[in-house]
Amino acid sequence: MGFNKIKFLKYVDKVLGKPLVYLLPSLYKSGMNIQRSAKRILIIRPGGIGDAVLLLPAIKMLKNSLTEAEIDILCEKRNFSIFQLSKEISSLYLYDRDMELLKCLRNKYGIVIDTEQWHRLSAVVARLTGAPIRVGFNTNERAKMFTHPIPYSHDDYEVYSFLRLIRPIIGSLGVEVNWRPVFNPNSTFIDPEEETVDRDVLTIVEEALSRWPKGLVAISPGATVEERRWGGNRYGRLAERLAEEGYGILILGTKAEKGDAERMLTFAEECIDLTGKTDLKAAAFILKKCRLFIGPDSGLLHIAYAVGTPTVSLFGSGIQKKWAPRGHRHIVINKGLPCSPCTKFGYTPKCKKGVVCLKDIEVDEVFQSAMRLLHNGERNETSG
Repeated sequence: MGFNKIKFLKYVDKVLGKPLVYLLPSLYKSGMNIQRSAKRILIIRPGGIGDAVLLLPAIKMLKNSLTEAEIDILCEKRNFSIFQLSKEISSLYLYDRDMELLKCLRNKYGIVIDTEQWHRLSAVVARLTGAPIRVGFNTNERAKMFTHPIPYSHDDYEVYSFLRLIRPIIGSLGVEVNWRPVFNPNSTFIDPEEETVDRDVLTIVEEALSRWPKGLVAISPGATVEERRWGGNRYGRLAERLAEEGYGILILGTKAEKGDAERMLTFAEECIDLTGKTDLKAAAFILKKCRLFIGPDSGLLHIAYAVGTPTVSLFGSGIQKKWAPRGHRHIVINKGLPCSPCTKFGYTPKCKKGVVCLKDIEVDEVFQSAMRLLHNGERNETSG
């Protein structure tokens, strides 16, 4: 088994994070003016792709309110590409590559916003910047590192949790804090460009669109958490039925999903397997071209939502209130078993019940949900 960097970082946080929080003295400078501190802002976003996607509306609102401010991002390799899709960001730093963390810490920031929900090392980094204004969630002793600790709830959609982080900054400007115009659940907030897509992949998508005039459906069978996998055989039977209705099927995911993709092809051999062939920017462009996305709670689900593609999502271990797409063009299938959701702050315990929360979801149930959205889309195109 290869080295798991994510598990390693969580272990380091568990061992070192709490002691560092207690050892570092709190740093508060009285009389600090947020407006004067807002010339250069650092936003810290470790972790997954979905978090990065759902952070974008808050970044946009912050830039709209502080048009002269430079906004930098400290992130990871795995979510780096998402921030490249934002026009509001000045510089990107990767804390897990070379010496970029030290380069970032050498900058002089007036405001630092730590968007991590639980782990402590990012809060320590926020404190080490020496920024006079530091905002972050108060979920544990990490609150000691912030001048503005913000409450956090698992019952809130993550977009709203992130928007809440920038509230003290926007509010200091005397502007009414109303994020509804910035984030409309039925509008897009990522607009990928064709230039970001590899020409070979672009050709595949263009040929698929001409081959299947009814449109394309993207299916992502994978997830980093085993308890979110519905299984390649089930997705394969679903793909077979959608193909019989005249839709082209694209399989998206990383190389880790290749096994599920191969099982899907045994049911629907005309599926186009793009697993391991696209980066996140290309995936965003492809999803924008699709009529529908089907998959688990994953980064691709949130990308599909952000580019405006209707979704059918399968939830079990994940928290629907926090992560499920909002709006009238999205259907969430969740059996609501007493043992789910079981994920909390990014940790999912090993399931001892055979992941029945997903296995109880029938192929026909997902198919009917997909057809409902596809038919609604066809009616809207006709009426438009």
